[in-house]
Amino acid sequence: MRSLRPLVATSILAVAASLAALPSGSATADTAKPPARHQIQTKKVDRDAAARSAAAAVVSAKAPQLFLSRYDKVKAASTLRSGPLRFVPYTRTYKGLPVDGGDFVVVVDKGGNVVYTSVAQTGKVRLTDVSPSITSSAARSTSAGKVDRAQLSRSTLVVLQRGSRSSLAWKTTATGLRKGAPSRLDVYVDATSGKVLQTLENVADGEGHAAYSGPDPVTIGTTHPGAVYSMTTPGTPSLVCQDSATNVTFTGPDDVWGNGVATNKETGCVDALYAAQQQKLMLKGWLGRDGMNGAGGWLPIRVGLNDLNAFYDGYEIQIGHNNANQWISSLDVVAHEFGHGIDDFTPGGISRNGTQEFVGDTFGASTEYYDNQPAPYDQRDFLVGEEINLVGSGPIRNMYNPSLVNGDPNCYSASVDNMEVHAAAGPGNHWFYLAAIGSNAAGQPVSPRCAGAPAVTGIGVSKTMKIMYTAMLMKTTASSYKQYRAWTLTAARHLYGQSSCTEFNRVKAAWNAVSVPALAGEATCTVGQASVSITNATSRTFNANTTIAPFTMTASGGSSPYSWSATGLPTGLSISPTTGQISGTLGLASGGSYVVQVTATDTAARVGTAWFTLKVNSPTTASCTGQRLGNPGFENAIPVPWVMSAGSIYADGSQHGGTKYAWMGGWGDDVTEVASQQVKIPAGCKATLTFWVKISTEESGSTAFDKYTVKANNFTLKSLSNVNANNTWTLQTAIVPAAFAGANVTFSFTSDEDSSLATSFRLDDVALTISTP
Repeated sequence: MRSLRPLVATSILAVAASLAALPSGSATADTAKPPARHQIQTKKVDRDAAARSAAAAVVSAKAPQLFLSRYDKVKAASTLRSGPLRFVPYTRTYKGLPVDGGDFVVVVDKGGNVVYTSVAQTGKVRLTDVSPSITSSAARSTSAGKVDRAQLSRSTLVVLQRGSRSSLAWKTTATGLRKGAPSRLDVYVDATSGKVLQTLENVADGEGHAAYSGPDPVTIGTTHPGAVYSMTTPGTPSLVCQDSATNVTFTGPDDVWGNGVATNKETGCVDALYAAQQQKLMLKGWLGRDGMNGAGGWLPIRVGLNDLNAFYDGYEIQIGHNNANQWISSLDVVAHEFGHGIDDFTPGGISRNGTQEFVGDTFGASTEYYDNQPAPYDQRDFLVGEEINLVGSGPIRNMYNPSLVNGDPNCYSASVDNMEVHAAAGPGNHWFYLAAIGSNAAGQPVSPRCAGAPAVTGIGVSKTMKIMYTAMLMKTTASSYKQYRAWTLTAARHLYGQSSCTEFNRVKAAWNAVSVPALAGEATCTVGQASVSITNATSRTFNANTTIAPFTMTASGGSSPYSWSATGLPTGLSISPTTGQISGTLGLASGGSYVVQVTATDTAARVGTAWFTLKVNSPTTASCTGQRLGNPGFENAIPVPWVMSAGSIYADGSQHGGTKYAWMGGWGDDVTEVASQQVKIPAGCKATLTFWVKISTEESGSTAFDKYTVKANNFTLKSLSNVNANNTWTLQTAIVPAAFAGANVTFSFTSDEDSSLATSFRLDDVALTISTP
């Protein structure tokens, strides 16, 4: 094995020279853009607002693909980007408890259209009781037994959702050793039986390797804080290299690092920092990602682990040694370990079901490809650990023919999902090589195919990594090889499908060639394939005080049948959520011009939106008649013109009339919910508000703990509470004061619960009837 030679670093004072001295890439599509020469003033625009709004509309509509129950609440995380796509990740709670396995991602295109939803669970959470029978102390004792020398985190009561299975569980993180190796294990203990339901390992190890970068000397970025130089990346203070014995960043009197001896920790840190800084450039240039965590942040690299290994654990990258006690901070090891960090800091966390090591290897191979070192250094070879000879048997993984190392599988089968994680990387690594390079590319190793699959032509490493990374932004806690096939095909279609389906077809061919089967509803590609679009959003004119001739909205570009909703319709008109037909009767006072927004959602939860103008001709005279509220029985899938808390409309058979009602309260917690609508009361007319309410409560006695208030602007029309509960639909009537005639009035219904014992206020068939005084 070759010895490391002395390596030279630049300080922050010489960053420009550093950039100029980096190894050059090939003049191909895989070459990244050069960095900006200087900064210019740019527009400050919230480019993600439309994506967040589109995602929120899908949640508000309670799209069936999300499996939302009436007790679910969801929270959006920061919006992520890849090319023209935006990704809005969500977590959920059930009756106030975190749902582990309840995450989902809504994918939105540049036009603000929802094109895909990726959902971890396959059924609603179904738990009637969230009170544990097993104490947290008992669960902690069980968790402590899963690792040696256990240190335990605080235990949290959660819902563990595995597909359609719901379990109440105590979650505890046990940090210690498993089989002598570092472990940070999430342990889920059934809160009813005390049995261990599931464990998840947070330490991702890479079986290190020491390949040496060159030509000599390589250039790394360092800083010069005062009298010494520091192995701290300029502009990125979290990307440092340290001695693992002290967790102190290496410093020196000059900017020359390492002594050429592979057993020297400082030399190991030069290799490590060079690798991480090359990965930093690759992430920015190829993927548009700012650092490991997506926001410019990294973790410290610590060289000196006393183990034949390297690992990522969410807090650091630890670098160990090989059989010759040489530190294994090679380019692909370091990039692989930070690949685990990128995996951890994308939706769904570290990939599961045998895919985590293949994900790390794609980042190692892509960084190696980006750096493009010449012979005899770490060339583009799609071998993992080929130069270190970790335990005397050559590379530890082979991406173009996985079976050549340890008999790792070339082809996917169901057994791979539960295989040892490094061996399970075989099919994914094989797919990546086939998609990027192909099965028989000139000057490259021949790669076999599974089950007689036809030859595969590659699309290049940078495109394949872009597709892979975009797929990771759709990732959920239900990640698997089948899901990665679905996510990468969706990514290829939306990244490249407007001008070419070549990328899509070759990515698909590569998955076929490693025998990963398709999931139902897999993406397809037609050049220029549109998102869901509404095809007949044209202006229309009707007369007030008439029943209109029904008309039906139509859509294309998605998978039918579509579900429909509309906002902005005049009072008296509604849209059928199943057929898209708009029908109804216009009132006397409905004259005017309305801007109507119509939304179509296909079976894959892709959303198309269009607007049209609906003009209503006023009658020659107006009269004090008619009902003025829109959507009075909450029958539309979208509550407009009501303004109300998301997910408040239900269709579970408990309604007073029609098929739906509004459910407010019922949380048993300190929650306030409001439903309101603004209406104009004609001058000189009398207004009477009526509504049906059904109040059910866990409270007792004559004290109003949970309240329900009905107002016209700030004037209270009705005050109800848990004291009025009778679990029966009851008609309530309130005369609106004459002072409101001729004015725009906001009618509001507000439920306000205290912190314990639930009271439900079900509301239906609200009417504001206008009459002659």
